[in-house]
Amino acid sequence: MNPDVKAFFHKPTFTVSYVVSDPSSRKAVIIDSALDYDNASGRTATTAADELIDYVKAQNLDVEWILETHVHADHLTAAPYLQEKLGGIIGIGGVVKEVQSTFKKVFNCGDDVAEDGSQFQHLFRDGETVEIGGMTLEVLATPGHTPACITYKIGDAVFVGDTLFMPDFGTARCDFPGGDARTLYRSIRRILSFPPETRLFMCHDYGPNGRDFAWETTVAEQRADNIHIHDGISEEAFVKMRTERDATLSMPVLILPSIQVNMRAGHFPKAESNGVSYLKVPLNAL
Repeated sequence: MNPDVKAFFHKPTFTVSYVVSDPSSRKAVIIDSALDYDNASGRTATTAADELIDYVKAQNLDVEWILETHVHADHLTAAPYLQEKLGGIIGIGGVVKEVQSTFKKVFNCGDDVAEDGSQFQHLFRDGETVEIGGMTLEVLATPGHTPACITYKIGDAVFVGDTLFMPDFGTARCDFPGGDARTLYRSIRRILSFPPETRLFMCHDYGPNGRDFAWETTVAEQRADNIHIHDGISEEAFVKMRTERDATLSMPVLILPSIQVNMRAGHFPKAESNGVSYLKVPLNAL
């Protein structure tokens, strides 16, 4: 059975979140939610998350899972807020432990951050499956952008996180700690081995060259037209392109707050004696 997919575009961070539901049982999952965050003031809001909640309630859906494709570096997850309002289990790939270990040192978190993934309720392994009503969700390890990236396949719909973008924008950067262009190439070829008609859903879109924002494509379209990794692009050529391109890129605007919150499964650092939670800015560390 193929799922119903409802996309929500968060323009401040160019993030696409998804509510994916079984048409018969009304069971659902939420993938890659976004919390509103103003970097200048440090204020958060739940406007985007509330849109997902309103949709879930209007459609009478039962949310069983709140899923992350990876520890995002460009937006904050709204997973704990959504769980509070809708229920569901927060899940991510089990290799998140490596990401926590790396960035715990960058932010000098001490005992405030466990490195065992225990902030999440479930850690997925490659090849794991779970039932969502009458549908089966399959987990694929697709590292490269980060070591902990995973892809979710539900029926004919595949949610690729940051591995791929729309064909005219290409592929994810690999210069974050633990990233690797050669690994990303192999992960993407794994995704592109699905049948040509398989639907692929992106986590971001930036509307290059002024086109309208878009986030759904197919395996066939990616294999024919992706500017970085269409059929015929060798692994060596991809690694050379990706390495040279990544060397020119600036850090994402929200990488510092995003990583600190997302490696905690969306929870803020513990409040200090004045009742306020603080995020750190490590100097000359990234």
